[in-house]
Amino acid sequence: MNKNEFLRTIADKTESTIKDANAFYEAFVSTVQEAMKADDKITLVGFGTFVARHKAASVRPNPQKPGETIKVAACKVPALKFGKSFKDSIN
Repeated sequence: MNKNEFLRTIADKTESTIKDANAFYEAFVSTVQEAMKADDKITLVGFGTFVARHKAASVRPNPQKPGETIKVAACKVPALKFGKSFKDSIN
């Protein structure tokens, strides 16, 4: 399912327009991004938890030049851990 199909499905299920569904989608994504940037987590009971995990700096092999290494800077990695009820609902 691509974004357009997703928005159409949301609009159908909520009896709203695709424009309204897109506005909700954009607001949802923006809110999740802002929360992760601020190191907050968003827990949606029955769905899952969005969190930004910190990845430590490391030294890795350079895939383009065998035998050499490169330094990889520390960064935040977005993660979503699905809740048990959501996992159970798809099995």
